[in-house]
Amino acid sequence: MTTQFDQWRARSPYYDESHEAVAQSVRRFMAAEVLPNIDQWEADGELPRSLHKKAAQAGILGLNYPEEYGGHSEGFDIFHSLTQSEEMAAAGAGGLGASLMTHGIGLPPILAMGSDEMKRRIAPEVLSGDKIISLAITEPSGGSDVAQLKTRAERVGNKYIVNGSKMFITSAMRADYITVAVRTGGPGMAGISLMLIETDRPGVTRTRLDKMGWRCSDTAAVYFQDVEVPPENLIGPENGGFLGIMRNFNGERLGMAHGCCAMARVALAEAVAWATTRETFGKRLAQHQSIRIKLADCQRQINTTQAWVDLCAWQVKQGNGVPADFAMLKVQATRMLEHVAREAAQVLGGASYITGSKVERIYREVRVNAIGGGSEEIMLDLAGRQLGYS
Repeated sequence: MTTQFDQWRARSPYYDESHEAVAQSVRRFMAAEVLPNIDQWEADGELPRSLHKKAAQAGILGLNYPEEYGGHSEGFDIFHSLTQSEEMAAAGAGGLGASLMTHGIGLPPILAMGSDEMKRRIAPEVLSGDKIISLAITEPSGGSDVAQLKTRAERVGNKYIVNGSKMFITSAMRADYITVAVRTGGPGMAGISLMLIETDRPGVTRTRLDKMGWRCSDTAAVYFQDVEVPPENLIGPENGGFLGIMRNFNGERLGMAHGCCAMARVALAEAVAWATTRETFGKRLAQHQSIRIKLADCQRQINTTQAWVDLCAWQVKQGNGVPADFAMLKVQATRMLEHVAREAAQVLGGASYITGSKVERIYREVRVNAIGGGSEEIMLDLAGRQLGYS
């Protein structure tokens, strides 16, 4: 069966046969391992650890990661990653990608700034699915204002003592490692470091959080009470973590924007399937002009946003991405998803309100996309300042 994104790739200058091969490979994995089980995992509130191993064996976890650590980078680019996330959206459950691919935000700071010893120690077991890593930046007192974080790591002799807490941390209940933003210096961005903390260290505790959406992705509050961490667990130089956090945000926002496009395509496909079979007043829904207009307008907004996603991805590939673009793109994508999810729900009517419907799940997950990775308001303010509007 040909999907909307198959058709998009076939007409795009950014994709070729190798991207089609990735799509078909991930599609087979989804059909065999995910689609028959996603409803149960949503009910369970987490993914089985065995799925990480299976995803690694299928080449999913290591896509676009260095070969020396067990990844697959030769011949792959950012558009292969976009293609992979597109296929993973087929389940209509955003928690799948958020949790299974949580190493996509937890591991890059280590690969970019960590010591060679840390890379050799951590990356292979994460990319093989043996270990799970997450990222902890947001705190109970705030999220987007990273420069004001309060979790502190004090140097005492030959170790750091960490105290504080983190909130809304993806995969934290199952994580073996957490890449944590801590304050090692004075106030503001200049006093922030990144630190790898093993979750089995004494003083690390976690509390599961229930959520409106992304239900198959475990989310937790994480607490650090006098946790001893060796200095070799610093990721990059002391007080040099803010740049790594910001660099990570750009990739996260691009990934979230594409994820919104992918989920919107799933919702639209569900609406089209319903509209072409459901009959009202003696004819199919799709034969009503008002319904056709809804569906066409959804397609217009998806294609517009995907074109911007692809352009930003190409700029990343060329090494000339602009942070303001990622911020504005994320807002564009989340608002587009909100519109498409609403219209798809209107087309399905009462069927969209039943638990287990893909549209029902996607509609519930709109807000996490609009808030996570930087809220709409923060993103537009950031873009305005970077564009010189202040």
